[in-house]
Amino acid sequence: MAGGNNVARMSPRQRMINLMYIVLTAMLALNVSSDVLNGFSQVQEGIQRTNLNMSARNEVQFRFLEDIYSRNPEKAGVWYSKGVELRDKSAALYGEIENLKVEIARAADGEKGDYSNIVNNDDLEAASVTMLNPASKKGEKLRNAVNAYRDYLVNLINDPAKKKSVAEMLSTEVTVPKGAVGPMQWEQKMFENMPAIAAVTMLTKLQNDIRQAESEALGNLITNVDIGDVRVNKLEAYVIPNSNMVMKGGKYSANIVLAAVDTTSRPVIYVNGAKLNNPGGLYEFVPGGVGSHDYSGYIEVPRGDGSIAKYPFKSSYTVLEPMATISPTMMNVLYAGIDNPISISVPGVPMNQVQATMTNGSLTRNGDLWVARASNIGSEAVISVTAQFDGRSMNVGSMTFRVRKLPDPTAYLPIKDGSGNTTHYKGAPKRISKAALMSADGLGAAIDDDILNVTYSVVSFSTVFYDQMGNAIPEVSEGSRFSARQKEQFKRLKPGKFFFISNIKAKGPDGVTRDIPPMEVALN
Repeated sequence: MAGGNNVARMSPRQRMINLMYIVLTAMLALNVSSDVLNGFSQVQEGIQRTNLNMSARNEVQFRFLEDIYSRNPEKAGVWYSKGVELRDKSAALYGEIENLKVEIARAADGEKGDYSNIVNNDDLEAASVTMLNPASKKGEKLRNAVNAYRDYLVNLINDPAKKKSVAEMLSTEVTVPKGAVGPMQWEQKMFENMPAIAAVTMLTKLQNDIRQAESEALGNLITNVDIGDVRVNKLEAYVIPNSNMVMKGGKYSANIVLAAVDTTSRPVIYVNGAKLNNPGGLYEFVPGGVGSHDYSGYIEVPRGDGSIAKYPFKSSYTVLEPMATISPTMMNVLYAGIDNPISISVPGVPMNQVQATMTNGSLTRNGDLWVARASNIGSEAVISVTAQFDGRSMNVGSMTFRVRKLPDPTAYLPIKDGSGNTTHYKGAPKRISKAALMSADGLGAAIDDDILNVTYSVVSFSTVFYDQMGNAIPEVSEGSRFSARQKEQFKRLKPGKFFFISNIKAKGPDGVTRDIPPMEVALN
């Protein structure tokens, strides 16, 4: 193609051909891969399902707050009012975004456009026309609404870390890319020259952030109901037994106390008409026959004028025949493929005189605890307990457990924190530094919710990066470690960018390989 001083000497026809070439090149540069657009559709569907789950969870939290208010309006009234206001504001902003998604879909496909199934999903004008129209300024209005909602929400949260997390999650600050001329607004970055499906997906992600932030605020309101409670507001006599259940031949123990008692003047305690000689209020005796028994008495406290105040009390206890207690220390089920700690005890019987067996698996003693390993998923496992009484073995109880498959794990990146300790990064909205990303050798997966702590082996995964034109660059890794090509992509990432890790397959200790949800990695 001619240029420079030759332009003036070109024929009109040659100039037209050159202009058409430039336009064609620009159109090719703007063309978005159909695979990327399909990827956006899948991400949109996944986030939409997450939004429905988060909405249901928030509804449960609100109903719980509403139930507290119905039982104690005076105590929970102010927090319930804040909860109603929070729900209304969240619903209004969520609905506003929902309407914008519908408008973008209709701008792309016409009046019958459906954002869940956009036909012209590569339309680069629908989002700009809808959100950046200087007359309607819908993008600017949405930014202002998000800012107002964020400022309102952080004032409902007490925890500084959660407050900061919510503020970052709903931030509309924009980092101007290198080479950009002039300032850039949030709505420009979000919707200018953006394919319709991508714009809808980002709006759905914003709805997800709103639901998560709403959940944090609702949890804080529920917690605040009990802050500042005064537990005792009058003198009252209390009986505090170590247990209301006593095995025949065992000892009954109970503390009889007066709340808010003056420690310089010990009360006098009478039980069933007899004075209790233990100044600390410890009442002990060896009970007789099996069954329920009552006792009563009163506490005498001298008043300042020399008179005596009496505070009556009564309580009861139950004497039982020996029985076994079997309780899972983690949950009410057994999981196949792992050690399930089980606590087995028989009141009044030393641990070395207690024996237990199990069906559908094995049961072994580990100190004062037992470890159950279940075999067949979907079947039942029965633990039976025997104990030695006076030299003879007695069956004292059994319990039936359901055997289940281990839950799916969560993917994470093992990164170093500021102190050099390894932590688990589980994806956005939290961000990490590029140095932390480069220090990670690969991808891990685990259940680490402090109820189940189970490590999985990552079999394979894919990383999906996006170039400056929005084209997806997938890289596949066999095993848990990042490939050299993936590491090279990490080096090219700029601050504020993100990528996805998807198609994650992980194998658990039960031998089952499963697909687990993808994660989004975002850089500071």
